[in-house]
Amino acid sequence: MNPSMEPSAAGLAALVGRGDVVVLSGAGLSTESGIPDYRGPSGAAQRRHAPMTYQAFTRDPVARRRYWARSHVGWQLMSRAEPNAGHRAVATLERRGVVVGTITQNVDGLHQAAGSRDVIDLHGRLDRVVCLGCGATSSRVALRERLDAANREWRATVTAVNPDGDVDLPDQQLDGFVVVDCLGCGGLLKPDVVYFGENVPAARVATAYDLVDRAALLLVLGSSLTVFSGRRFVHRAASAGIPVAIVNDGPTRGDDVAALKLAAPLGETLTTLVGALGTAVA
Repeated sequence: MNPSMEPSAAGLAALVGRGDVVVLSGAGLSTESGIPDYRGPSGAAQRRHAPMTYQAFTRDPVARRRYWARSHVGWQLMSRAEPNAGHRAVATLERRGVVVGTITQNVDGLHQAAGSRDVIDLHGRLDRVVCLGCGATSSRVALRERLDAANREWRATVTAVNPDGDVDLPDQQLDGFVVVDCLGCGGLLKPDVVYFGENVPAARVATAYDLVDRAALLLVLGSSLTVFSGRRFVHRAASAGIPVAIVNDGPTRGDDVAALKLAAPLGETLTTLVGALGTAVA
């Protein structure tokens, strides 16, 4: 970290105020919307089952059924989440021309719900479904209706909500769930998100790299940068001499190259930031 840069809200405003800011957001930005992060007290490190992998989803019918049972219930909870002050602040800065784009590791769609328009959903979106057979995409709302109809007598008791949109359910409740397939070709349906063991589409990564290359500042919000999928953009910026500012409630794997690091609540910090820049959060 650059020792000459004061780690304060004023220092953050000085960097962001130059404009041409690209935001890289992680799960920590959505915790104030009630969605747990990956490494906090309620995050994935505490979950009872491992995150679904692409290999297990496509090869193991039992694992796939159990995933869809957990995800079906989880989606009903996650779909009710609303943008928080942090999301609204990012959208305000975009409307004012300060933020030129957002790369998000989140799959909740809350940036767009808050009004952000130039968003790269690095890991996809939970509100979309893709067929692995014919490639057709459809809405999660339509799939929910089909799953509800196929499981009218099925009941579940949620024990925990996970950041990737599924929940923990008692094992004895998982096997009775009925999965539905693509209406067009009968192929396997999958949430349009990147699973563990699956690569982010190369074209999407290239678009994100291009956005970072044209930035004057990379602003990391709510990400520990533990996963290379997001950390690569910090490396890219640092290698190109583009300053990196980080706001995260805890250490990150980018702290050593950051021009500024704030360990502070995101909603409050970002609301203060837009006020310091002479704008109001809308």
